[in-house]
Amino acid sequence: MISNLCDLAPSYIRAIAPYQPGKPIAELARELNLEPHRIVKLASNENPLGVSPKALAAMEAEMEQLARYPDGSGFELKAALSAKLGVNAEQIVLGNGSNDVLEMAAHAFLAPGVSAVYSEHAFAIYQLAILAVGAEGIQAPARAYGHDLDAMLAACRADTRMIFIANPNNPTGTLLSNADLLAFLEKVPGNVLVVLDEAYGEYLPEAFKSDALAWLARFPNLIVTRTFSKAYGLAGLRVGYALASAPIADMMNRVRQPFNVNSLALVAATAALNDDEFIARSYALNQLGMRQIAQGLMLLGIDYIPSFANFLAIRIGNATAMYRRLLEHGVIVRPIGNYGMPEYLRVSIGLASENNQFLQALEDAVKEQA
Repeated sequence: MISNLCDLAPSYIRAIAPYQPGKPIAELARELNLEPHRIVKLASNENPLGVSPKALAAMEAEMEQLARYPDGSGFELKAALSAKLGVNAEQIVLGNGSNDVLEMAAHAFLAPGVSAVYSEHAFAIYQLAILAVGAEGIQAPARAYGHDLDAMLAACRADTRMIFIANPNNPTGTLLSNADLLAFLEKVPGNVLVVLDEAYGEYLPEAFKSDALAWLARFPNLIVTRTFSKAYGLAGLRVGYALASAPIADMMNRVRQPFNVNSLALVAATAALNDDEFIARSYALNQLGMRQIAQGLMLLGIDYIPSFANFLAIRIGNATAMYRRLLEHGVIVRPIGNYGMPEYLRVSIGLASENNQFLQALEDAVKEQA
């Protein structure tokens, strides 16, 4: 007789360490008896401008229909994505955030007895998605805190079915060039799927924008994932999508949960997709904030990894102690020791006032730690 019911779970499930999100403002306010409006959260790479006005209007119009189930096919959002991106609706998979479509890819194509490759210092969800289906995760060594594509290709085995790549990478902000990615895709065996996670693509300057959509027709083993949680400001609604060849998208849709994207998320994402002015403002604010924080860090003599996303990984020595000191100052950032970077904290780019509060708190905490 089994004495511990948890032993009924497969060993690969019991081995998973749950994902730890950034600390919420309300939680810190309770813990340290701080006033919530004085707390700055720069831990989860959210858009400090908030929600697209077009998305807000679309949600308000949808409110009276919330007693109805959402459109399970996501027809309107798929049609908008198809028109915007030049792909067929059959190539689109909608998800409850891009995490959802990453997990769909793993559920559809991985299983016990096969492996998948991901990079050191890459998004933690890749390993979790692999382990959750009983597959073996292979971590390839990073190069300068970014993806080493040669090392990832070398890590592939005969049983490898999938490679995960984040571009830009979270939590380091590093970027692979289009030329390097294309050369990599040309070398990857056709029976190995490449999942290219482009959650932060809207923050790239025009010269660095991804060519991935143009590669879909040439590489049927390519899956591109994107999200509305970052630049589009819809993190609280959880809506993302994958783009792939129609047969691959069909397999992913077979493991997709019914109504996995809610009604408000569907209409908000459809409206936000064409709010080019909001995206332009978000990009410009991020560029200014990136320079603001980078200059402040240089004045404090603190190193950081140059980033192409909406955050910076800063090297701070005893990062755990600094994280706690910043919490006491009402500033939430993200420790990334679980990414193999115990000396680093990740800080999201906020409004100018939030960035200033972070820099002042950091300066004060450095003095206190000295």
